[in-house]
Amino acid sequence: MITPKTNTKANKPAKRQKMHVKKGDTVQVISGRDKGKVGEILRTLPALSKVVVKGVNIKTKHVKPQQEGESGQITTFEAPVHSSNVMLYSDKQKVASRICYTFNDDGRKVRMLKKTGEIID
Repeated sequence: MITPKTNTKANKPAKRQKMHVKKGDTVQVISGRDKGKVGEILRTLPALSKVVVKGVNIKTKHVKPQQEGESGQITTFEAPVHSSNVMLYSDKQKVASRICYTFNDDGRKVRMLKKTGEIID
C-alpha cells in the first residue's frame, strides 16, 4: 500500500493537492521514460498527487512461492506517476492540452481543453 509522505516537523500527512485529472480520463505522458505514451487513468492517489495510467511506467515484481510445490512468478504492474507529468489528451484531435474550467448552458462547471475547446465532463 502506498502511504502519503509525512511532514518531518509535525509528522502530519502532506497536504492533499487538487488534481487536474480524474479516473477514466485519457492522458499523455509529457516527461520521463514513457514520454509520449497515451493511456487511460486507472486510479488516482490524491494524497500523493499521483495517478496510475494504463500501459505506462510498467514495473516487474518477482513473487516467491507461498506454498510448497508452487512455483514463483514474475508479475508486471503499472506503478504510479506524478500527476504533473501527465496532460489531458483529445482522441478526436490527437493532441494534448491544458484545461480550463468553464460553465455550460445548464450552469454546471465543466472542464474544457484549451487547444481544442472540447468539453471533457
